[in-house]
Order: sequence, then structure tokens, then C-alpha cells
Amino acid sequence: MTENAAARRGRGRRPAAEVRAGVLAAAARILLADGLRAVTFDRVATEAGSSKMTLYKWWPSPGALAAESYFAHSSRTLQFPDTGDIRADLIAQLGSFIRWLTDEGAAKPMSELIGAAQMDPDLAQAWSQSYALPRRELARVRLRTAQQHGQLRDDADLDIITDQLWGACYHRLLVLKVPLDDALAERLVDHALRGAMA
Repeated sequence: MTENAAARRGRGRRPAAEVRAGVLAAAARILLADGLRAVTFDRVATEAGSSKMTLYKWWPSPGALAAESYFAHSSRTLQFPDTGDIRADLIAQLGSFIRWLTDEGAAKPMSELIGAAQMDPDLAQAWSQSYALPRRELARVRLRTAQQHGQLRDDADLDIITDQLWGACYHRLLVLKVPLDDALAERLVDHALRGAMA
């Protein structure tokens, strides 16, 4: 790139992908620090150094923006390992999820997002499309690989295993309001796999 081209680019608009990433990062910071109600287009635009009109163009509501920012911020923490040992990988991933909720402060915003999604169809769709379904598919892919390698029975229901593991965490967080701890991951995985192991 020539010096003149670089100078023109520096004076022009930022690339859309860069702006979007900045907005999502700002929204995630606000969400984790101050909760869902604090995620407004005004505040996010100010913190991200972006136009409020850009946010209106890309997201139908602040809730939808908050849901997408939650996924974008959590995706690296919640990557699914594949060491070849399905039990170890499930414990590692579920343990990361529990620590994300408890140690990283995500329990409150996640609870708020799920609660608000019951009344906000834009947020509900964003939560499902940008977080819940992609996370579920990551688990299914890892379980399917274990099934293909003979670690799980051919007739093991991968959706049910996923529901047993992560659903138990959501139930404890949202309904029972009981603590999640490190030991929970291993206990959940062992009970879920007991009926599915080859």
C-alpha cells in the first residue's frame, strides 16, 4: 500500500468489520459490568466511538446487540476441546462454562438475557441464533466425533446428552438459584455418559 493510500484510508471510514467488532466489545464490557439494562444504543455508541445510526442499522434492539456481544465475548473462553477423550473434553468444556458464569461474572447477564428474551422477540431470536444454537452444535459435533470413534453407543441421543449437561447448569442457575462449582462438571458428565458409553 502506498503512503498516499494509507493516508487516505486513515482519514476515511473504518472498515465495517472493525466497527462491528468494536461495538460488540463495548457492548460486552457494559453487559458484564453493569447488566442488560445498561446496554443502550446511546451508551454503546459512545463507548465504541461509533454512530448510533450504525447500531440501529445492524441490530433491531439493544437486547439483540447484547445477545450477540455475549456470544462474541464468550466464544474464545467456551471453545470445545478435542483431545480424543470425550469424558475429559466434556468435563473441561463444562468446567469452562461454569467458571465463565461464576468467576468471570457472566451469570447475572446471562440470567437477564434469558429472562428478557421471554418478552423481547428480537432478543430471543438473537440469543437463539447467535448463542444457544451455535453452542449446542459445538457440543453435538464433539459428541458425534466420539460416537464415530466408538466412545459412545451408536444409538446414543446426542441432543439429550447436551440437554442433560448444559440444561442442568441453566436449571441450577435460573430456577433453583443454587451455586455452581467445579465438582459439578465431573459429576454431570459421569452421570450423563453412564448411559451413553459404548
